[in-house]
Amino acid sequence: MGRRPLIAGNWKMHLTVDEAVRLATAVSASCWGMNDREVMIAPPFTALAAVAAAVRNTPVLVAGQNVAWEKEGAFTGEVSPVMLKDAGAAMAIVGHSERRQIFGESNQLVNRRLRGALQFDLVPVLCVGETLAEREEGKTFRVLEEQVRQGLANVSFDAACRVVIAYEPVWAIGTGRTATREQAQEAHAFIREVLAGAYEKNLAEAIRILYGGSVKPENIDSLMAEPDIDGALVGGAALQSESFDRIVHFCT
Repeated sequence: MGRRPLIAGNWKMHLTVDEAVRLATAVSASCWGMNDREVMIAPPFTALAAVAAAVRNTPVLVAGQNVAWEKEGAFTGEVSPVMLKDAGAAMAIVGHSERRQIFGESNQLVNRRLRGALQFDLVPVLCVGETLAEREEGKTFRVLEEQVRQGLANVSFDAACRVVIAYEPVWAIGTGRTATREQAQEAHAFIREVLAGAYEKNLAEAIRILYGGSVKPENIDSLMAEPDIDGALVGGAALQSESFDRIVHFCT
C-alpha cells in the first residue's frame, strides 16, 4: 500500500480566533468525501480549541505549531502535549526552521519535544532542512542526516513509524524561492536512506516525507509528481482558502 499524501497548513503567527474559525470552516468544507489524502492545519495556540471544534467530524486534522515535553510544570510560555490533546489536536510540529533559527532550538531540544509528543499520542511532524550557506558549502546531506538522526534519538522502531518528516530548505521558506522538484526529490530520497540506516528499509519506505518551502498552487503538482514527496507543509498559501484548496486538490 502506498504512502497516503498529507497536505499540512502552518498558519504561524497569523489570524484571530474568528478569522481562524472562518478559514478552518472553509478548508473543511472543501475536504468532504476526500479519502485518498489527509489534510492538517496548525492554527496559533490561541485559536486551537476553537478551530478543532469547527472541524470536528470532518476529515481535517489539527496540530499544534510546537509542543513541550512534559505533562505540566513550571515552563512559562510552553504548551504541553496533554494541553494540545485537550484542545483537540492530533499532531504537533517540532523543529520548524523558525524555531531553530529565531529561537535557537537545538537538535536535542527538538528531540525532547518529539518524544514528548509521542509519549502522549500526538503525531509529530519533524522539520529538517539546511540554510543557504550550508547548501552552498556542500553540507546539505550532512545537516539533514544530523537533524534526522538526532531528532529521532532514543525513539523506538514502533514509535518512529508514527512520525512524519518535513523537509524545509531554510532558504526557501517565505522567500518565494522554491527548491526545484529535482532538488526536493534528491533531499527526500536521501532522508529515506538515512531512515533506512537508522531503522530499516521497510520503515523508511512507510514514513511520509513532506516538502515545505514556498509551496504554491503553481508548483504543487510538479512537486507531488516526485516519488519520494508525500505531501507539503504550506505556509503563506495556507492562509487563503482558495490557494490552500488548490494545493489540497493537487493533481499528478
